[in-house]
Amino acid sequence: MKKSIQFSILITLFFILNSCIIQNPKPEECVVIETTLLKIKEGSTFDIVFFDRSDRYYINRGIELGLILDSLNAKVLNKTVTLHLPKVLGGMATSEHIAQLAVGNEIIFTEFN
Repeated sequence: MKKSIQFSILITLFFILNSCIIQNPKPEECVVIETTLLKIKEGSTFDIVFFDRSDRYYINRGIELGLILDSLNAKVLNKTVTLHLPKVLGGMATSEHIAQLAVGNEIIFTEFN
């Protein structure tokens, strides 16, 4: 009996953690927000981190993907941008991971195929 409860807990934890992994996000699986980005910096593991007034967002391994901080500063700093942020935990929460970044009609970065 005790082993079956432990197994059930492990399976539940696995599915919860697995739902937090973002792989091949789709536009319909994202929350779309508009915000003004006030700061950009390189984060750990080659991420690019963006800050608005109250939150932080990131492009996973953006430096490795060929994005350049100086170019991003010129394009998005102090401008209103549209971010697509994947939903996690079955849609109960929103990630800080940027799946798409756009300024007006210009897509600066996208993971959408």
